[in-house]
Amino acid sequence: MVNSISKFFGFEERGTNFKTETLAGITTFVSMVYILFVNPNILGASGIDKGAVFTATALASAFGCFVMGVLANYPIAISASLGQNAFFAYSVCIGMKVPWETALAGVFLASFIFVILTATKVRERIIDAIPADLKSAIGGGIGLFIALIGLSEGGIIVSNKDSLVGLGAFTGTTWLTVFGLLVTLVLMSMRVPGAIFIGMVLNSLLGLFTGLIPVPHQIVSAMPSIKSTFGVAIAHVPDINSIQLIVVVLTFLLVTFFDTAGTLVGLAEQAGFIKNNKIPNIGKALVADSSTMMVGSILGTSPMGAFVESSAGIAIGGRTGFTTIIVGILFVIGAFFSPMLTVITSQVTAPALIIVGVLMAQSLKNVHWEQFEIAAPAFITLVGMPFTYSIADGIALGFITYPITMIAAKRGKEVGPMMYALAVIFVIFLWILEAK
Repeated sequence: MVNSISKFFGFEERGTNFKTETLAGITTFVSMVYILFVNPNILGASGIDKGAVFTATALASAFGCFVMGVLANYPIAISASLGQNAFFAYSVCIGMKVPWETALAGVFLASFIFVILTATKVRERIIDAIPADLKSAIGGGIGLFIALIGLSEGGIIVSNKDSLVGLGAFTGTTWLTVFGLLVTLVLMSMRVPGAIFIGMVLNSLLGLFTGLIPVPHQIVSAMPSIKSTFGVAIAHVPDINSIQLIVVVLTFLLVTFFDTAGTLVGLAEQAGFIKNNKIPNIGKALVADSSTMMVGSILGTSPMGAFVESSAGIAIGGRTGFTTIIVGILFVIGAFFSPMLTVITSQVTAPALIIVGVLMAQSLKNVHWEQFEIAAPAFITLVGMPFTYSIADGIALGFITYPITMIAAKRGKEVGPMMYALAVIFVIFLWILEAK
């Protein structure tokens, strides 16, 4: 059976094996499992049943991982997009007073357009048109972005009214982050296989031993029903009947489009998939994420997309879709073992995200920093992601800048028509974000 799996996913061709892929899948799942708890808490503010969201998130994530693994053979997991869920709950439902049923219908319509753009290969052509330097900058920018998330979630960096951010207080659970980071740094430096995963296990054990992580009182629980959310999105499509709601649909579409595209490019860069500025099988990967967004809306959750925490699994050697299959299986199992998953706190996963940030920053060596007209948009893309706390916004700022600096350097003819079109689209995109 192992040999059959190896041949199907091409372990030998990608320099990996069953053990490495399995460990990578477990690592990716542990790094992103928080979404099972974060997503219901955020969407619950809209009035939607938290239990239903929990199950919908688990099932939609599993579906996306299975499709990505089998169809595209990529080690990139899919789940509910952070930021999009907050926009769904706080901006649309609470701010605009749109019922959650109608908001789900908006996600469904956006996903329908998403599928059409994928089927017509518009998304694939856009990704292929991105210059190699900007692809590398996207990878590095995502590295900084997830490192910031890790530092913040771990309590090492906190908000500061005087200087925006500052060093956190080293008390309580923050010490778990520090311990996990130091252990993982040592293991990585010693070239220990599975260092990131080992670091998370040791961190969890320390947390349980010291009482910083509460011991779960229950192991197994029933999967909550999705009866209250299943199919609601389709039934309420006729409710999308105003300019305001059309803007909501466009926002779901645009943010998911560019956020997912950037994540896929960054992770493909990290995994070494990009050859001659092309990403093999990118069309199939795009089919996986667009179809998952539609399935997720039908089940009852906010937009789904490629998950940046997949970089944790890639960092320890995950190179095929079998990594993602393992993640999908664990999402299904996790839906029944939710009490046990509370052991995986943000302080446990934070060190992994910081280390992955270091690894993803390596792509920046491919940027032609000596050419200012290229270095400037690459840098703006790089810093735009963590400073705006959005992958899509960072891409927008960099891509608007790119044709401007190239024209100024009298290299405008080197900029393809697609990049000029993207610059205009991003200006409109940012305007729509402000209009919401």
